[in-house]
Amino acid sequence: MGSGRDAGRQARGHGRPLSTAQLHVSAHPLVREKVTRLRDERTEPRTFRALVAEIATLLLYEATADLPMQETEVRTPLAAAKGVRLAEPLGLVPVLRAGIGMVEAALELMPDAQVWHIGLFRDERTLRPIEYYNKLPSEATVQVCLVLDPMLATGGSAVATIDILKRWGARRVKYVGIIAAPEGVRALSSAHPDVAIHVAALDERLDEKGYIVPGLGDAGDRQFGTG
Repeated sequence: MGSGRDAGRQARGHGRPLSTAQLHVSAHPLVREKVTRLRDERTEPRTFRALVAEIATLLLYEATADLPMQETEVRTPLAAAKGVRLAEPLGLVPVLRAGIGMVEAALELMPDAQVWHIGLFRDERTLRPIEYYNKLPSEATVQVCLVLDPMLATGGSAVATIDILKRWGARRVKYVGIIAAPEGVRALSSAHPDVAIHVAALDERLDEKGYIVPGLGDAGDRQFGTG
């Protein structure tokens, strides 16, 4: 998996060059190969969904490498063995609707995680996010949240989601996506400099409609066959 140094490969998008320790872009061959297949316009929804889940699994493995642990002891058939468990529960926050495809992969890795949904849609005129659904409990029940959203385009939805989580009481938030635009990374890192950003690819730029170029189109439409 990549590290902050991977992000130091300065993107040739609009604005200042990107170089932030927050950004982790995977350089793993399996991730890169799967992203290539994900981009292909010939990839059908069933395969597209499978690829989203596979890429999410690989990215989450890296994004959770520094989770706090506590020591424990179990008994094998032969003897006692020291080990560790996660020190605290995690929250998974898929941004509707494209983030849904990443949830199952996350639960395979973290079956005890709590899942909440936040619904945002982008106003096509202003490109700003509008909240239409929020299923968070009244009070924070976890301290670490992973925001799941395949595309970091303008960054508006990611920033709005993390704003909501911090007001709710989450102390630590990470963003896990698949493809990011430089504009989105700048917006998210500027608004929330404490939030790590884990993605599979950093693309060139946004077009005039706010879509990532070269990107892969609309992640929600391609997952669910509604394009």
